[in-house]
Amino acid sequence: MAASADPGRQRQEAAAAVVVVGSCMTDLVSLTPRLPKTGETIHGHKFFIGFGGKGANQCVQAARLGARTSMVCKVGKDSFGNDYIENLKQNDISTEFAYQTEDAATGTASIIVNKEGQNIIVIVAGANLLLNTKDLREAADVIRRAKVMICQLEVTPATSLEALTMAHSSGVKTLFNPAPATADLDSRFYTLSDVFCCNESEAEILTGLAVSSPADAGTAALVLLERGCQVVIITLGAEGCVMLSKAEPVPKFIPTEKVKAVDTTGAGDSFVGALAFYLAYYPNLSLEEMLKRSNFIAAVSVQTAGTQSSYPHKKDLPLDLF
Repeated sequence: MAASADPGRQRQEAAAAVVVVGSCMTDLVSLTPRLPKTGETIHGHKFFIGFGGKGANQCVQAARLGARTSMVCKVGKDSFGNDYIENLKQNDISTEFAYQTEDAATGTASIIVNKEGQNIIVIVAGANLLLNTKDLREAADVIRRAKVMICQLEVTPATSLEALTMAHSSGVKTLFNPAPATADLDSRFYTLSDVFCCNESEAEILTGLAVSSPADAGTAALVLLERGCQVVIITLGAEGCVMLSKAEPVPKFIPTEKVKAVDTTGAGDSFVGALAFYLAYYPNLSLEEMLKRSNFIAAVSVQTAGTQSSYPHKKDLPLDLF
């Protein structure tokens, strides 16, 4: 069942500019001085429960920048699921297609963060894996009327592929984040992606190439471009990102400003959500300028603990970003 059914609200929601078909995860976060070794128990100094999942993270960041957004997702009919739908509403995200199921628990992510802000994460996808064709067909109108649609791989690949196909065939710009990455990614993901955006470790898995510098990222991006994407972006954490496109097939490195990272969890999702916002609302900006601004917003997010709780709102950002 969908979470809301108010007809007036649905009409308003149908005009979402950014639609995300993807995951919601409840984050169970422990802060520790360092990451434990295998078989080791260590003391942490703080624990909190937050809202995560790549899909919802990206949607929240786009919404906080001012995008009208809709989330197509599935959570459990449990306390985590109820809280999650309320969280989406609090962020002004349409929950018309936020489904709840009794057949699985809401997805969870167990996250350990050390004092340098580095993390290790275990996800249990749960209800996310039950988002299906029927759900997408109910959301078809909102997907087809979007300016940008984002997908990842925390729901089943078949569901993401179907959503990308639906959007692509309607002329909606598709932004695909192949995370978590698999080496045997279906080739259609490349051809259906207007913008293919991954981080360095995902690029390594997808291409089999080592990516430890902007030059390496450029080489990997060329491989991905040859598989049929229109635009490839490889993010490099604190370094920035590398872009190239069919129109400009020479890799370009876009550095980001250096900041003191407190918690890097969800920084890549902040970047993707910001990029979706700019693609939808500032389509005449150069891609390079969109990426510079997205880099800046992601850099703001790493300076605060938490995932969505660290994502900046438009009112807290410099005016020249808008």
